Amino acid sequence: MTVRSMRPPRPQTVLEVLLTEPLGPHLVRVYAGGSGFAAFQPNEFSDPYIKIFFAKPELGLTPPYDMLELRGKLAPDDMPVTRTYTVREINAAEQWISVDFVVHGDEGLAGPWAATARPGDTLAFGGPGGGFKPDPDADWYLLAGDESALPAIASSLDALPADAVGTALIEVYGADDELALGAPAGVEVRWLHRGESAAGTSTVLVDAVSALDWRDGRVQVFAHGERETMKALRDIFFAQRALERYQVSLSGYWAYGRSEDRFQAEKRGPIGQILT
Repeated sequence: MTVRSMRPPRPQTVLEVLLTEPLGPHLVRVYAGGSGFAAFQPNEFSDPYIKIFFAKPELGLTPPYDMLELRGKLAPDDMPVTRTYTVREINAAEQWISVDFVVHGDEGLAGPWAATARPGDTLAFGGPGGGFKPDPDADWYLLAGDESALPAIASSLDALPADAVGTALIEVYGADDELALGAPAGVEVRWLHRGESAAGTSTVLVDAVSALDWRDGRVQVFAHGERETMKALRDIFFAQRALERYQVSLSGYWAYGRSEDRFQAEKRGPIGQILT
């Protein structure tokens, strides 16, 4: 009988909330740092994502969490769960990171936590991971996404060459959700308002990409956001524009009508696969 080796536990970083900052009606930025920052290992990607742990407060669990040990002690519904978020900024000199959270009232887990977080609260997470960084040899850039992709788009804009040209298309509810973003002079940042439509039900992002004036030369694409929207963009990029796979970073960050746990489970099945 073959004995399968156990995967070693992934290291966790444990930080303290330093302060929170509302960025608009649906976005809260959380700054976290402290002595645990020494364990954080940045990478070279402009979309560095972390897996934040959320444990039930009434259980009194203390991070870092030994998930293997906890599985032997806790009921499945009592296990800490993770939510994936992009790190917006890393300040190594001052030893803090910032993470932006989309907030829709009491909906979800991470948003309500961020809306009520206070200095001294704990932020425990694994990572960062990542997969995108601007290709300096690309002729132009196309960045597209909704609020969930806004931190990664903003970080990628920061990482573009100074002489970069291109377009960033960002879907939000309305003008109050727009942020002041830094971008090279040759990159247009265009905000797309879906109005009262629920996130994940609007076609404004797909319509804008479809109608975009396509520049000459080789494009590099970063398009992340709601799963079905990304599937529609997949058809534009590959079927209509005949892009090569290496030119496109395309991923679903979430799915309309799905909890995070169900969304993650579906990623292993046909419904969750955007690129094969």
